[in-house]
Amino acid sequence: MDYADLRLLHMGLAIVSLSGFVLRWTWMFNGSRLFKHRLNRTLPHAVDTLFLASAIWLAFTINQYPFTQNWLTAKLFGLFVYIVLGSLALKRAATRAGQIAGFLSAIAVFAWIVSVAWFKSAWGFLGPVG
Repeated sequence: MDYADLRLLHMGLAIVSLSGFVLRWTWMFNGSRLFKHRLNRTLPHAVDTLFLASAIWLAFTINQYPFTQNWLTAKLFGLFVYIVLGSLALKRAATRAGQIAGFLSAIAVFAWIVSVAWFKSAWGFLGPVG
């Protein structure tokens, strides 16, 4: 698989992963029985595993690695923050306000991660314009 195909796969999996998170959060927030469905507990893990595998494959393909390239290090730390916020939004928040705050914060961090990849800058959209 060449770079362009691998990059497209990674971006597609990012869209599927984010869409799944939004759908699961909507089901959880509205009290839908679909949130408790077995497929809803397993499929996201499969998608996210493929997403992470494509990221690792992509890093090796372009010979750029976290802790060597600042922007990839930023994406990695952003991923951990996104996971924590997603867990807060879907499971750990004790209140509706906490669920909403976790969800909105997770979406903002995801957008920042995308901007880090886009600009190849550890600052992403938080960086200086110029």
